[in-house]
This record gives sequence, C-alpha cells and structure tokens, in this order.
Amino acid sequence: MADEFGHNHGVGTALTEVTEKMTVIIREEIELAKAEVSEKVSSLLKGAVVGIAAGIFVVFGLIYLLHGFAWLAWWALPVSGSQIFWGFFLVAILLFIVGGLAGYLAAKAFKKGAPPVPAMAIDEAKRVRETISSSGSSY
Repeated sequence: MADEFGHNHGVGTALTEVTEKMTVIIREEIELAKAEVSEKVSSLLKGAVVGIAAGIFVVFGLIYLLHGFAWLAWWALPVSGSQIFWGFFLVAILLFIVGGLAGYLAAKAFKKGAPPVPAMAIDEAKRVRETISSSGSSY
C-alpha cells in the first residue's frame, strides 16, 4: 500500500530487513569468535606438546648426567680403565640444550595462546553496538 508520497515501504518490511541484517551480523560475530578461540586453543595445545617434549629431554639429560657421574666415580677409584664418562657428559649437555630450547618455544606458545578470548570478535561487537546506538539516537 502506497503512502501519500508514493513510497511503498511499510514498518513491517523495514523491521524484517533490520532483523535479517542483525541476524547475519550476529552469525558472523559468532563465527569470528569461534575462529579466534580455535586458533588460541591450537596454540595452547602446541605449547603443551612442546613442553612435554622439553620435560622428556630434561629427564633423559638428567639420566645421562647421573650415569656420567657414576662413570666418573668409577674412573676416580683406583681401578684401571678408560675415561668413558666424557661421552655421557656431552650427550647430557646436548639433551639439556634441546630441552631448554623446547621449553623456551613452549613458553612462547603459551604466552601467545593464553587466555583463549576472542578479542577481535569482542571489539567488532562493540563497534557494531556503538554504530547501532549512535544511528538510533540520531532519529
């Protein structure tokens, strides 16, 4: 039904359009939030895996270090034999270096992923709310 100016817009049509557009915006915000949380959880999982690897390297390094001390003690005793402990110390040092590097990478991944909050989605939702409230107050 046309109004006195020839416009054929009804309040119901406008309300339907606004509702549809708000639904689309809300769905997009939810998808953005899901993507952000998924990315951060993935980073936390990677950090956990690398942290576990770091722990394993440190444990094995400790085993080799203790084994090396055992060979060193054996060598220090008045028993004839070769100085085999240096190989154990070298392996232990290499394992500690690898464990330290893995621990550093794990800490970096944890800092990047924590806390898993969808910051971009929250900022976008605030901007949408501000836009809607500012355009609603201009009427």
